[in-house]
Amino acid sequence: MATKTRQGLGIIAALSSAMFLGMNPVLGRWAILEGFSPLLVVAIRTGMAGLMMLVYLLVFRRQFFYIFPVGLFGCFLAGALNGFGSLLYYQALGSLPASLGQLLYSLYPLFVALFTFLDKQPVSRLTFIRVGIAAIAVFLLTQADGASAPLPAVLMMLGAAVLYALHIPINQRVLYEIPAPTVTLYTLLSMSLVTAPFYLIFDRTPPQPGGEWTPVVLLTLVTFASRFTLFLGIKNIGGLQAALLGLGELFITFLLGYSLLNERLTTLQIIGAGILAISMLLVALEKQDPTRRHPKGGWLAWLHPPEIKPWSLQD
Repeated sequence: MATKTRQGLGIIAALSSAMFLGMNPVLGRWAILEGFSPLLVVAIRTGMAGLMMLVYLLVFRRQFFYIFPVGLFGCFLAGALNGFGSLLYYQALGSLPASLGQLLYSLYPLFVALFTFLDKQPVSRLTFIRVGIAAIAVFLLTQADGASAPLPAVLMMLGAAVLYALHIPINQRVLYEIPAPTVTLYTLLSMSLVTAPFYLIFDRTPPQPGGEWTPVVLLTLVTFASRFTLFLGIKNIGGLQAALLGLGELFITFLLGYSLLNERLTTLQIIGAGILAISMLLVALEKQDPTRRHPKGGWLAWLHPPEIKPWSLQD
């Protein structure tokens, strides 16, 4: 696939993922307000999304089940990290407004930039500029008049951002060799192996009688779609670029938070949203090819398939 076409596909996928991810906090908060415990919400949405991906591949794309052993371990490691991050995320949403929670969570591209740099992957000067612009935007977006967020919930949301950021470069390494549907399946299954036992061991709170299941069903569909489009974006434009475009999820969160939960933006938050849009639009100037292998090294260099010697008639 030509670089331009691949970049275009990656941008569309990353923006689609941002749209779906932006629905997460509002739907999650809605489900919690309907009487679902945070741990139950994350267990249902992750488990059902993983089951949907499994059924889809069983029926239509069985060839995508193959993955090399180290890649499988990488997917399970990334999924476990993301699973623990999801637990923190939805626990925090029990105490935070959806918009404020997503604002704190949107710091994750800064952590992705750090992990990408530590993995010795190429990071352009323009990317550093875009990260700086995004940091200013996120700071302004978090300036909510009169907001007094509980510190434990804030720390949990920041922890969720770090774990989400950490899983992106791990999956990017695996995506050098493996298609996005395969990575999506094994990552979602790993997340389920973390979130479901957590609910069964530490919670077991049933849904409240008469609670509305609509947000839970929608959240499951959104999780399924967001993970697939996220990994498709990472494969074609790289984890850091996908994360920066993923900040577009803030616009979706604000829009849905306004319409469904009556949450409002301050003047500074509106200015921050405009600055964030500038950071996203600058992706058109990026010229990196993330599918090209970078030099060996970095803390994730072990995530590659086994070396196989070329076969010849003399062997």
